[in-house]
Amino acid sequence: MKQHTVQTPYMVGEVHFYSTELDGELVLFDSGPPTPEGEAYLRENVDLTRLKCLLVTHCHVDHYGLANFILQHSDAEVFIPRRDAIKFQRHAERMERIGDLLGEYGFGTDFIVQLRESFERNKVFPATPERFRIVEESDELAKRGISYLPCPGHSQSDLVYLVGESAVTGDLLLRNIFQAPLLDIDLESFEGRFRNYDAYCSSLLNLAQLRGRRIMPGHRQHVDGVDLAILFYVRTLLERAVQLLPLRRLALNVIIEQLFKGRLTEPFFVYLKTSEIVFMLDFLDNPALLRGSLEQIGLFDQVSALYGRVA
Repeated sequence: MKQHTVQTPYMVGEVHFYSTELDGELVLFDSGPPTPEGEAYLRENVDLTRLKCLLVTHCHVDHYGLANFILQHSDAEVFIPRRDAIKFQRHAERMERIGDLLGEYGFGTDFIVQLRESFERNKVFPATPERFRIVEESDELAKRGISYLPCPGHSQSDLVYLVGESAVTGDLLLRNIFQAPLLDIDLESFEGRFRNYDAYCSSLLNLAQLRGRRIMPGHRQHVDGVDLAILFYVRTLLERAVQLLPLRRLALNVIIEQLFKGRLTEPFFVYLKTSEIVFMLDFLDNPALLRGSLEQIGLFDQVSALYGRVA
């Protein structure tokens, strides 16, 4: 498995994607960002004439943004997670429902309009791939010796691809990075929001299955180990939840104002922090769910003291 690295114009900095040979066929995992630098890197470092398929871990722009470039310059097939396909197909409805969610949390119409403008300005949603197949509905991966684990949490659609002893994890396991899942509508039902805290607790059980594999992360050069990555994430969640305890009964927009005192003005950044706070409030409402998952994978004792301060 070969790691490729491209700088992005986003907060995350550089992003990694991966290529490997399987039975003489070239396979790519994620694509990098839709930038001239990303296109140049692919031309120079990936033999697009031999590329057979692109497998996307999750459809955030830095991970799938060059899917159309690959389709236009190769005969490769593009495979994306099923929930990302729903996200593409019902984009306008999703944006409307996210606005409704924010309204329920106390944000006004002006903010919601500004947020949509920020999405456009920051090119958060690049073009839908011109052609794609859905991972969960195809048998092509198994034929190539690739399996996958659904691990929603960072997004609703996160998949981990398993090839030999390697696991391509996208943004699920990162060294010393805490990224709360985005506040979003439930893409299965479009009835209420996606419960990303619940999903993360369930996904911990699948992530623990990656112990002993070589982790291929989407950011940072390497991951020291599955347990260390999980424990950093959980400890950060618990430490920030402690700070949130005195504010938990306030309206969400009031919590943002209390925490940042007007310093947070860019709508997209407000949305990111809102997502993080909702994730933590869900934890505070049901801390036992996280504890149960951590106990099942043998990690609770290492955070029990900090957990006790919150729960």
